[in-house]
Amino acid sequence: MSYKNRANFKPLSEFIKRVNIKNKDGKVSELKGINIDKFFMPSVANVVGTDLTRYKVVKPQQFACNRMHVGRDYRLPIAVSRFDKNIIVSPAYDVFEIKDTNKLNPEYLMMWFSRSEFDRNCWFYTDTDVRGKLGWDSFCEIELPIPSIKKQQEIVKEYNTVVHRIKLNEQLNQKLEETAQALYKHWFVDFEFPNEEGKPYKTSGGKMVYNEELNKEIPEGWADGTLENLYKFQYGLGNKNPNNNGKYPIYGAGGVIGGYNKFNSENAPVIGHMGAYCGKVVFAFGKHFVTYNGVICVAKSDDLKWFSYITLLSKDLMSNTRGSSQPFVSYDMLYEIQVVLPKGLIAIKFDSITKKLFDIINRNISENKLLEGFKDLLLSKMTKVEVEKEQTN
Repeated sequence: MSYKNRANFKPLSEFIKRVNIKNKDGKVSELKGINIDKFFMPSVANVVGTDLTRYKVVKPQQFACNRMHVGRDYRLPIAVSRFDKNIIVSPAYDVFEIKDTNKLNPEYLMMWFSRSEFDRNCWFYTDTDVRGKLGWDSFCEIELPIPSIKKQQEIVKEYNTVVHRIKLNEQLNQKLEETAQALYKHWFVDFEFPNEEGKPYKTSGGKMVYNEELNKEIPEGWADGTLENLYKFQYGLGNKNPNNNGKYPIYGAGGVIGGYNKFNSENAPVIGHMGAYCGKVVFAFGKHFVTYNGVICVAKSDDLKWFSYITLLSKDLMSNTRGSSQPFVSYDMLYEIQVVLPKGLIAIKFDSITKKLFDIINRNISENKLLEGFKDLLLSKMTKVEVEKEQTN
């Protein structure tokens, strides 16, 4: 049955209205943009000397969207304000609100906007505009199912439970990686690794010697080297994203950008090769495919996997890229970066400790993949809520 034949589907025009409140008094200074993944983010625009009184005010629970490039991006950047204060957005954005929140829950509506089918519908309507713009009237013609407000609240609650769990896992993973980095700094930058008596090496009088290559003192017996001692680097494959929704995640410069049925790396860091994410380092668990926009890092020792990875992170590669108009990371740049090479088993000991942290991170990532699938399932079921109710009557 088509959407048009479903009695529970109503056009957006019945439930929303445009608002156009300008920041005339200049009291609101927090400027936001809208990410293509449908959330407000700090604006990247340079507003120095800009008259912010022309910008539009968005109040809590109001929506903002950018209809300009839907035909190009295949998605409508749209978000609901979950802030507890007013924000401002570009004058080019549309701001709207729900007429009666007793009939339509803002979070339920935002769930509908998050569906891939919604974006495809928006894209379909852009066929009438040569610039790929989605007209406001066309946007308002888009229909959605409106169950009872109680049912909407139930759906939102179930969805948010999944979203919050994903966010908690992401936050935990960030803390775990920060813990590994802090331990690395304590042992291999401050040189307070445990000595034979289990006491901090440097503050317990451990002997330090000056190293000319590193231009600093390091523990006696330790050596200088470069990233070439830890990794073999190679560029990824192809000159475009080979996404075919395959089972292996595709990594570009900034992270996962699709799925492919082939892989060219496994359990290894990926470095952004060029562009905005040039020099960004992410650890790709499991089998994965790296495009030409990424650099594959092959560890030379499995026993030093996490020591090598945290060493790589510590070098802040995003601040050491080359090129002006198009920054990039090259082999020779990576192989020139100096590192300290510990003596004995201290780096292996570090690996054995941090491995436990990264095992948890990997489990959380796997759980989030399952939760993302469940989240998509909940979104897809939104069209069936009232249909099922009608069938039981």
